Amino acid sequence: MRTVPDGFIIPGFGGSATRVTSTAGEPAGGGEAAAYSGPRKLALICSKGNLDMAYPGLILGNAAAGEGVEVHMFFTFWGLDIVNTKTNDNLKFTMLGNTAMHMAELGYLRPGLEHKSMPQLMGQMPGMTAMATKMMKKQMADLEIPDVPEFLDLLAAAGVHMYACKLSFDMMEMIEADLHPGVEAVISAADFIEISEGAQTLFI
Repeated sequence: MRTVPDGFIIPGFGGSATRVTSTAGEPAGGGEAAAYSGPRKLALICSKGNLDMAYPGLILGNAAAGEGVEVHMFFTFWGLDIVNTKTNDNLKFTMLGNTAMHMAELGYLRPGLEHKSMPQLMGQMPGMTAMATKMMKKQMADLEIPDVPEFLDLLAAAGVHMYACKLSFDMMEMIEADLHPGVEAVISAADFIEISEGAQTLFI
């Protein structure tokens, strides 16, 4: 069991109580730390519209809903492309600015190459964004991960609450008919702050 310094509290997020131990291996504070006993609630703020940035929020939301967590997702700025039916089936993945871009297939050419980052200048070559996007979509499909529109259908069916940011919605001159049917409302940031009160909040 891992040990933590005296006085350090590890929050519990449901399930069994977390036993906090001191560096000496004895329970901190003379007993077990009480686990969080209230309803579990997660707020996800999705702010990016790239394909590789869309999936983390969708996957986390789906996983949380599967664990019985109350999930609220707020799509703002370019993240609004995820729930925009005119764009969400055509999100892109680019190598530019992505220093973590590497390809597992290169390991077949020479062991170790699969861990090397691709040169950023390659991303400027014509057709590279389309190729990288196609490659990522194939990798996701091979793992039987749904595409973005289907993923939104699954989230809506699981009871995940999805909202569009009003500022971004107005800035992009969208209409409500553009939104995925699972989006419950177009709300302000202040509205989402109220909705997400007491939630664990993640910004993506």
